[in-house]
Amino acid sequence: MPKPQFKCSALVQVLPEQTDVAQDLYAFSYTITIENTGDISAQLIGRHWHIVDARGHEQEVHGLAVVGHQPLLAPGQSFQYSSWAQIATPQGSMRGRFLCATENAEVFYAEVPEFLLAESGALH
Repeated sequence: MPKPQFKCSALVQVLPEQTDVAQDLYAFSYTITIENTGDISAQLIGRHWHIVDARGHEQEVHGLAVVGHQPLLAPGQSFQYSSWAQIATPQGSMRGRFLCATENAEVFYAEVPEFLLAESGALH
């Protein structure tokens, strides 16, 4: 029986042009790479994100597609996209998952492990 599986990873950068420390607004870009590590083609349908700042304030974002795309990935193929998030503290985190479906209409979720929203120098 075919096994659907997507592996997800994230890379974060500060967005200085969207950050306003005086207003408690800290912006971060993130680039997500989604790789089909399963043995059947599958399509990314939608997303669900939990974004948390250092004070514990949580935002939820969900909807169809990612940056307007619902990529269909054959085994071994990958898709990468970039987006951004804004929080009220200089550090926070994100985690999420993607709703996916195989070519046989089997629904599954691809988890995105929690990643930090922070300046790399702020972590040392």
